[in-house]
Amino acid sequence: MFFWKRKKRVEILSPLSGKKISLEQVPDQVFSQKMMGDGFAIEPEDGFVCAPVDGEVINLFPTKHAIGLKTTDGVEILIHVGIDTVELNGEGFVTHVAEGEKIKAGQKLLEFDMDFIKEKGKPLTTPVIFPQLENWVLQDQAAEKAEAGKTVAVVLEPKK
Repeated sequence: MFFWKRKKRVEILSPLSGKKISLEQVPDQVFSQKMMGDGFAIEPEDGFVCAPVDGEVINLFPTKHAIGLKTTDGVEILIHVGIDTVELNGEGFVTHVAEGEKIKAGQKLLEFDMDFIKEKGKPLTTPVIFPQLENWVLQDQAAEKAEAGKTVAVVLEPKK
């Protein structure tokens, strides 16, 4: 007799504190047109990125501006700090985790210097993208003000 393991809903916490906005409002077509996947964005109020879930760091960009995570349920998440911040070559960013590291929701992942990024003329808008949602339905949560590691930003429900 087989018992199929039923996927459960996954709550994704906001990885940053600030104003939560829709991807359509992000000042970059790659994100606003959802070319990389669906999600949401945060206009950050401080320079800290926390883990939105329990999981693993699967990609830490050498430029430190973006981090790829995988939840314990296998959902991939990309957190991209700012727009065009890859051009800063890691300047203004500090990482607190390494690729392959297991993480817990609320754990500090990255720090970034908001003033430095603004001085370089880069928007701080931070997209949070789910590049592979084939088996999930994204349910946006209404909260406009998000607190890093505490506010549920979206819920993923398994497709039936």
